Amino acid sequence: MACKLSILLLIFSLTFFIITQAHLSEKSFNINLAKNTQKLTKLHFYFHDIPNGNNPTAVIIARPANQTTIGFGTLVMIDDPLTEGPELSSKLVGRAQGLYGESSQGKSGSLLMTITLSFTQGKYNGSSISILGRYRVVETVREMPIVGGTGVFRLARGYALAKTYQYDVKTGAAISEYNLFVLHYDIPLVE
Repeated sequence: MACKLSILLLIFSLTFFIITQAHLSEKSFNINLAKNTQKLTKLHFYFHDIPNGNNPTAVIIARPANQTTIGFGTLVMIDDPLTEGPELSSKLVGRAQGLYGESSQGKSGSLLMTITLSFTQGKYNGSSISILGRYRVVETVREMPIVGGTGVFRLARGYALAKTYQYDVKTGAAISEYNLFVLHYDIPLVE
């Protein structure tokens, strides 16, 4: 009986796979990158991480059961404002959305960050940059890789430098100064 059920399940799975694959359409485009100019864009803004108060922008979503503070294994979801100046009241240029997790068991204070910087102003409005990498809290300047982007930043790569501008020990609120160096192509959207 179990053998018949396994065979029936296998046949159903294969049939479903074949039917779904038959309905997928594929288009290929040749993009001549030699004709598209590669650009280096430098961006500067401030990142506000606010874990407490009436409107937190960073919220713990998971932590080990035996832990009461932030430490190894803690995951934090963020929707942090990006501003032109260090004051939260300065012009909003976008949001940093994603998550970071404490990835170090030692005192090195390392986070694994996976965030998307979504821009909302000017010529970058609607574009985004993706960052995925190690964020060494103990270093004065932290370097993280840019692994992609959308809109103006299609095929983006580069690096982000983060430096603590201000940190409140009581509340955990942090303001970081970010400098990004982004290589990207000016490629039109192809449908």
